[in-house]
Amino acid sequence: MSSTPSQSTAPDPFSPPSADEARAQRVYTSLFRIAERHAATEEQRRRQVHPHVLGPHEAIRLVSYLLSGAALLDDGEPEIDRADITAALTLIPLARGEMDELEVGLLEMARGRGMTWPEIAFGLGLQTPQAARQRYERLASRTETGAGAGAAADTGTGPGAAAEKEGE
Repeated sequence: MSSTPSQSTAPDPFSPPSADEARAQRVYTSLFRIAERHAATEEQRRRQVHPHVLGPHEAIRLVSYLLSGAALLDDGEPEIDRADITAALTLIPLARGEMDELEVGLLEMARGRGMTWPEIAFGLGLQTPQAARQRYERLASRTETGAGAGAAADTGTGPGAAAEKEGE
Protein backbone atom coordinates (compact mmCIF):
# COMPACT_ATOMS: atom_id res chain seq x y z
CA MET A 1 0.00 0.00 0.00
CA SER A 2 1.52 3.33 -1.00
CA SER A 3 1.42 6.40 1.17
CA THR A 4 0.50 9.76 -0.28
CA PRO A 5 2.21 12.90 1.10
CA SER A 6 -1.04 13.98 2.80
CA GLN A 7 -1.28 10.64 4.63
CA SER A 8 2.35 10.55 5.72
CA THR A 9 3.10 11.53 9.30
CA ALA A 10 6.71 12.46 8.57
CA PRO A 11 7.36 15.92 7.13
CA ASP A 12 8.39 16.05 3.50
CA PRO A 13 12.14 16.79 3.57
CA PHE A 14 11.91 18.61 0.24
CA SER A 15 9.18 21.09 1.19
CA PRO A 16 9.94 24.23 3.15
CA PRO A 17 8.34 24.35 6.60
CA SER A 18 5.11 26.26 6.96
CA ALA A 19 5.71 29.49 8.89
CA ASP A 20 2.04 29.57 9.96
CA GLU A 21 2.18 26.01 11.31
CA ALA A 22 5.45 26.71 13.12
CA ARG A 23 3.98 29.87 14.67
CA ALA A 24 0.83 28.03 15.79
CA GLN A 25 2.97 25.34 17.40
CA ARG A 26 5.08 28.00 19.18
CA VAL A 27 1.91 29.71 20.47
CA TYR A 28 0.61 26.46 21.94
CA THR A 29 4.02 25.56 23.38
CA SER A 30 4.41 29.08 24.80
CA LEU A 31 1.05 28.98 26.58
CA PHE A 32 1.77 25.52 27.94
CA ARG A 33 5.26 26.50 29.13
CA ILE A 34 4.13 29.63 30.97
CA ALA A 35 1.10 27.89 32.47
CA GLU A 36 3.20 24.95 33.64
CA ARG A 37 5.99 27.08 35.09
CA HIS A 38 4.15 30.14 36.44
CA ALA A 39 0.44 29.33 36.71
CA ALA A 40 0.42 25.76 37.98
CA THR A 41 -1.46 26.53 41.19
CA GLU A 42 -4.60 28.51 41.95
CA GLU A 43 -2.53 31.02 43.94
CA GLN A 44 -0.12 31.55 41.03
CA ARG A 45 -3.01 32.12 38.62
CA ARG A 46 -4.57 34.69 40.96
CA ARG A 47 -1.47 36.90 40.70
CA GLN A 48 -2.72 38.12 37.33
CA VAL A 49 -6.26 39.11 38.17
CA HIS A 50 -8.01 40.91 40.95
CA PRO A 51 -10.51 38.42 42.39
CA HIS A 52 -13.29 41.01 42.76
CA VAL A 53 -12.91 43.13 39.61
CA LEU A 54 -12.79 42.05 35.98
CA GLY A 55 -9.98 43.41 33.87
CA PRO A 56 -10.94 44.90 30.48
CA HIS A 57 -9.68 41.91 28.48
CA GLU A 58 -11.53 39.51 30.79
CA ALA A 59 -14.80 41.43 30.43
CA ILE A 60 -14.46 41.52 26.62
CA ARG A 61 -13.68 37.80 26.54
CA LEU A 62 -16.63 36.99 28.80
CA VAL A 63 -19.13 38.88 26.63
CA SER A 64 -17.66 37.31 23.50
CA TYR A 65 -17.81 33.80 24.97
CA LEU A 66 -21.39 34.25 26.11
CA LEU A 67 -22.46 35.66 22.73
CA SER A 68 -20.77 32.86 20.80
CA GLY A 69 -22.11 30.09 23.03
CA ALA A 70 -18.61 29.06 24.15
CA ALA A 71 -19.78 29.84 27.71
CA LEU A 72 -23.27 29.31 29.06
CA LEU A 73 -25.33 31.66 31.18
CA ASP A 74 -25.92 30.61 34.78
CA ASP A 75 -29.51 30.12 35.96
CA GLY A 76 -31.06 33.53 36.53
CA GLU A 77 -28.23 35.37 34.74
CA PRO A 78 -29.54 37.96 32.25
CA GLU A 79 -29.02 37.46 28.52
CA ILE A 80 -26.30 39.48 26.80
CA ASP A 81 -27.96 42.59 25.39
CA ARG A 82 -26.91 45.52 23.22
CA ALA A 83 -25.72 47.50 26.24
CA ASP A 84 -23.43 44.59 27.25
CA ILE A 85 -22.02 44.47 23.72
CA THR A 86 -21.55 48.25 23.69
CA ALA A 87 -19.80 48.06 27.07
CA ALA A 88 -17.44 45.36 25.77
CA LEU A 89 -16.72 47.38 22.61
CA THR A 90 -16.03 50.43 24.79
CA LEU A 91 -13.35 48.47 26.66
CA ILE A 92 -11.43 47.40 23.53
CA PRO A 93 -9.25 50.54 23.27
CA LEU A 94 -8.38 50.23 26.97
CA ALA A 95 -7.46 46.55 26.59
CA ARG A 96 -5.44 47.33 23.45
CA GLY A 97 -3.62 50.12 25.30
CA GLU A 98 -2.80 47.79 28.19
CA MET A 99 -1.47 45.19 25.76
CA ASP A 100 0.64 47.82 23.98
CA GLU A 101 2.13 48.89 27.33
CA LEU A 102 2.85 45.28 28.25
CA GLU A 103 4.52 44.68 24.88
CA VAL A 104 6.68 47.81 25.12
CA GLY A 105 7.76 46.86 28.63
CA LEU A 106 8.55 43.29 27.61
CA LEU A 107 10.52 44.48 24.57
CA GLU A 108 12.53 46.89 26.72
CA MET A 109 13.23 44.16 29.28
CA ALA A 110 14.20 41.71 26.51
CA ARG A 111 16.70 44.23 25.12
CA GLY A 112 17.93 44.91 28.66
CA ARG A 113 18.57 41.18 29.05
CA GLY A 114 20.68 41.18 25.88
CA MET A 115 18.20 39.76 23.37
CA THR A 116 18.94 40.81 19.81
CA TRP A 117 16.39 42.22 17.39
CA PRO A 118 16.54 39.00 15.29
CA GLU A 119 15.63 36.98 18.41
CA ILE A 120 12.83 39.39 19.26
CA ALA A 121 11.54 39.34 15.66
CA PHE A 122 11.38 35.53 15.84
CA GLY A 123 9.44 35.67 19.10
CA LEU A 124 6.96 38.16 17.66
CA GLY A 125 6.58 36.16 14.45
CA LEU A 126 7.99 38.98 12.35
CA GLN A 127 10.16 38.42 9.30
CA THR A 128 12.96 40.90 10.00
CA PRO A 129 14.77 42.57 12.89
CA GLN A 130 13.89 45.90 11.29
CA ALA A 131 10.18 45.05 11.55
CA ALA A 132 10.63 44.30 15.27
CA ARG A 133 12.45 47.63 15.86
CA GLN A 134 9.80 49.53 13.92
CA ARG A 135 7.05 47.82 15.93
CA TYR A 136 8.77 48.83 19.15
CA GLU A 137 9.16 52.43 17.97
CA ARG A 138 5.50 52.62 16.93
CA LEU A 139 4.25 51.18 20.23
CA ALA A 140 6.63 53.28 22.35
CA SER A 141 5.48 56.45 20.59
CA ARG A 142 1.85 55.82 21.52
CA THR A 143 2.32 54.60 25.10
CA GLU A 144 3.52 56.48 28.12
CA THR A 145 5.66 53.56 29.25
CA GLY A 146 7.85 53.64 26.16
CA ALA A 147 11.29 55.12 26.64
CA GLY A 148 10.55 57.37 23.66
CA ALA A 149 13.47 59.58 22.67
CA GLY A 150 15.68 57.90 25.26
CA ALA A 151 15.41 54.66 23.30
CA ALA A 152 17.05 56.03 20.14
CA ALA A 153 20.23 54.04 20.68
CA ASP A 154 18.18 50.92 21.33
CA THR A 155 16.15 51.26 18.13
CA GLY A 156 19.11 51.53 15.80
CA THR A 157 18.71 55.24 15.11
CA GLY A 158 21.02 56.86 17.64
CA PRO A 159 24.78 57.00 18.22
CA GLY A 160 26.33 53.55 18.31
CA ALA A 161 23.64 52.05 16.12
CA ALA A 162 26.21 50.79 13.60
CA ALA A 163 28.15 49.02 16.34
CA GLU A 164 24.94 47.45 17.61
CA LYS A 165 24.00 46.25 14.12
CA GLU A 166 27.34 44.47 13.87
CA GLY A 167 26.49 42.57 17.07
CA GLU A 168 23.09 41.35 15.81
